[in-house]
Amino acid sequence: MLTPVTPLKKAEMLVSVLIPVYNEEDTVAQIVELVRATPYLTEVICVDDCSTDGTRDIVARLFADGRVHRVIHQERNRGKGAAIRAAIAASTGDIVIVQDADLEYSPSDWPTLFEPLVQGKADAVFGSRFLGGTHRVLYYWHAIGNGILTTLSNMFSNLNLTDMECCYKAVRGELARSLPLRSERFGFEPEITARLAHANARIFEVPVTYSGRTYLEGKKITWRDGAAALLHIIRYNLFP
Repeated sequence: MLTPVTPLKKAEMLVSVLIPVYNEEDTVAQIVELVRATPYLTEVICVDDCSTDGTRDIVARLFADGRVHRVIHQERNRGKGAAIRAAIAASTGDIVIVQDADLEYSPSDWPTLFEPLVQGKADAVFGSRFLGGTHRVLYYWHAIGNGILTTLSNMFSNLNLTDMECCYKAVRGELARSLPLRSERFGFEPEITARLAHANARIFEVPVTYSGRTYLEGKKITWRDGAAALLHIIRYNLFP
C-alpha cells in the first residue's frame, strides 16, 4: 500500500538521471550536457552496456571531468532493462527518470513531467508522444505496433495510457527502488508499467516531444523486440 506523499521542494529535490548507453559515442556527451543545463539538482548515472565503439572512453572522460556522477560498466551486453536496473539500484534521488542517450527525447520536457510529482499528486508520470507534443514523422508500422502493445498492456493493467512504450517515465525515487524489476532488454517498459499498476501507483500522463531516429541513424529496436514485448506484457501482468 502506497503512503500519501507531500509536495517536493523544487530547489531541494534531487533528480537521478539514469542514462543507459550502448554504442552512443556520437551523442552521449551532448545528452549529458543537456541534462546538466536543466534547472534541477541532478545525479547523473551512466551505465555502459559493454559498448564496442568509443562510448566507454567518452563516459570515462565525462566522469573524470565531473560531468557524470556515477559510471557502471556491464561486463557483457545485457540489454537496456538490465542497465536501467543497475542505475536504479545506484540511485538516491527523490525522482528517477530514464534518459536515453540518442537525443530522441529532450530534457526540456522535464518540467511538465515532474510537475505532478512536485505537487504530490502522482507517484509516476509517463510521457506520451501521442498527446500533442512535437514529433518527427517516421515509421507507420512502428506506430501501429506501439498502439497494439499499449492497448494490450492497458487491458491487463486496467490503465488508459496512450503510449506505454515511451521512454520518459518519471517515478518517485523510493517507489522505483522498491519495484521488483527483472527484465533485461526492451521489456523494461511493459514491466515497469505492470509493476506500477500492481502497486496501485497514481500515474499521470503528459505530452512530450519526440525526435525519432532512423535505422541508418542508429535506431536499435526491431520487430523482434515488439514480439518480445507481447510476452513481457502477459508475463508481468499475469505472473507478478
